[in-house]
Amino acid sequence: MATSTPMESALRVLTLRDHSEAELRRKLKEKGFSEGVEETVVRLKELGYLDDARFARSYATSALRNGRGYGSRIKQELARRGVAEAIIRETLAELDQEFDEGELLRETIERRFASFDVKSAPDKEKRKVVGYLSRKGFSLRAIFAALNYQSID
Repeated sequence: MATSTPMESALRVLTLRDHSEAELRRKLKEKGFSEGVEETVVRLKELGYLDDARFARSYATSALRNGRGYGSRIKQELARRGVAEAIIRETLAELDQEFDEGELLRETIERRFASFDVKSAPDKEKRKVVGYLSRKGFSLRAIFAALNYQSID
């Protein structure tokens, strides 16, 4: 069996999906590479194959479009993946201009809780819905506004 280099292994990893620098370093170390990891990361950045800002924007946009989170939830996930705080702030500020929290919230409620009626729901069910949406990263202000909006219809 031929032994691969950190660069070959990194390119295989990056063909599957974009990764942050920290994720790629971790994956290479898990594959047993101790030498050549930093050089590989630097070279991949030079070539444009590795870019934390691009990764953050791609990840956050996907999460927003697919209802996997908003705001603080995305911030937490990007930080967990090793993206720098400055890049996270910049990415979320840009996406805040493109995506409306209220609209995403209403879509999430319709998709996840299609039969939910805030007027007739018992308090326990309301708490469950509010808790779920809060864990997804939506602000309480937006959650209550969306639920009130829904109850007017």
